[in-house]
Amino acid sequence: MEHNRTGEVSGFLRAEGRKLVNGDGREILLRGVGFGSWLLPEGYMWSFPDKGDRPRRIERMIEELIGADQAASFWETYYDRYVSESDIRRIAEEGLNSVRVPINSRFLLEEGEGSPVRYKEKHLALLDRMIGWCRKHRLYVILDLHGAPGGQTGTNIDDSEFDRPELFLDKRNAGLTLELWAMLAARYKDEWIVAGYDLLNEPLPDWFAVYNDRIMPLYKEIVRAIREVDDRHMIILEGAHWSTDWSIFDEKIDHNIMLQFHKYWNNPDTESIQAYLDKRELWDVPIFMGEGGENNKEWYAGAFRLFEDHGISWNFWTWKKLERDNSPCSIRRPEGWNLLVEYLEGGAKPSPEVASTVLTEYLANIAFERCEYDPDVVGALLRRPPVRIPAIFYGYGGAGISYYVSKKREESVGFRDNDGTDIRFVDNRRKIPNFQHGRGEPWLPEERMCVQLATGDWLAYEFDVPDRGELFCNYTVSLRLCAVEGESETGMKIKIDERSCGFVQAGPDWKTVQLPNEIRVSSGLRRLVSTAEGGYVRIEWIELRPSDG
Repeated sequence: MEHNRTGEVSGFLRAEGRKLVNGDGREILLRGVGFGSWLLPEGYMWSFPDKGDRPRRIERMIEELIGADQAASFWETYYDRYVSESDIRRIAEEGLNSVRVPINSRFLLEEGEGSPVRYKEKHLALLDRMIGWCRKHRLYVILDLHGAPGGQTGTNIDDSEFDRPELFLDKRNAGLTLELWAMLAARYKDEWIVAGYDLLNEPLPDWFAVYNDRIMPLYKEIVRAIREVDDRHMIILEGAHWSTDWSIFDEKIDHNIMLQFHKYWNNPDTESIQAYLDKRELWDVPIFMGEGGENNKEWYAGAFRLFEDHGISWNFWTWKKLERDNSPCSIRRPEGWNLLVEYLEGGAKPSPEVASTVLTEYLANIAFERCEYDPDVVGALLRRPPVRIPAIFYGYGGAGISYYVSKKREESVGFRDNDGTDIRFVDNRRKIPNFQHGRGEPWLPEERMCVQLATGDWLAYEFDVPDRGELFCNYTVSLRLCAVEGESETGMKIKIDERSCGFVQAGPDWKTVQLPNEIRVSSGLRRLVSTAEGGYVRIEWIELRPSDG
């Protein structure tokens, strides 16, 4: 499916078999970003240690440093500024079509145990404002209950107070969750730009799996509460253990449903998501990779192509955080930030004046206009030039579509084994099967990974040419390659959309070679095929860059 946003964000989104369709009945894949740390601040996105790993601990630190009144003012400014119309506008300009909004229940619920439940209208107004911007700029909004009352994971990511999943241990918390979702559904039942309701983020990690049988009954209760006031919005269900375990899904509980998994520091290959593809077939519902990222651009180029080729909607985690090069927006570190980190670690307490100065600079720096913006991150997600695509991340359409090899390998390398192409230099020790938020290692090992091809073997890659208002765009194509020892006159023949574009020669040593002639292509999704000629050749990566730099 090509990345053509014209008219795709239109009307209520719904599940129709295994597809998502918009209000016009047009099929759509969600391609978006998450607003991690906005309404539920996560300490790793602030470069804080464990003692500042969740909202309530960050809040306590700030109040200790500058007092309750200034702390309250800090947070209202933070919520107001962290996501602005400028952020929304840029996301839309990048060609994405959706955002996922993680919500902490404490952000919306007034404290106290009185009845009826009271909500923070000022904070609901912030949600309304953001949704209005998304309607204006045509971005679907997924409302995600990231931190349910009491906590659904018993960890920092849901703002757990006692490191227990008290949503499942206290009936009052379950009741508050039902009321919260009923309120949101009643508020947004007529708002078509809201794509759906993501009921619970990543419920119950493995060490609390004894409570797994309580997830689906609670999901059913939430759906009933929502459907009493809203019959149009899609319901989104996440699996257990960081949304990776779908064994809890025992029956379809609604007519308009999508299943969500998350994917971080593990193999971007079909084998790793096969269980989700199987469930899609069995239930005949769309599936959604609702969180994935926190890695490097090479992994992004592979993983997000994997989702695209399998017709899976996706959402990148996350749009903005402090001083990182693997999110689109990097918040500049304020001078003196280390004083806050040291205080959390048991060091000296900064004076109120010093702490206030540091925090004020942080509030200034979170504005989109003050962030360092890296377009290459989104470029890797969409394979939009300039982009470097590791050779091992050829397409996932299968033999005859994404690759051809005359002789398949027989041994397992622990990656793309179903394809059987000859992948070299794979270090299986670095393939991490599970993850903890903010603490994963980059997927790619330090040593070189490449694909070895024999004469006539080929690999296909897709890249997305943006519409620059011109009929054609000019690009250079470079390859990192080498001939296998003893081979000569070997190289790669390049085709774009079945049009021959030239040949690059491989030598005995690794070298980067540029295609002699520029390629001239129109906007849209383009297909590049690289075919080995003259003997065995190894290829490490392909890079496409606009001719003007």
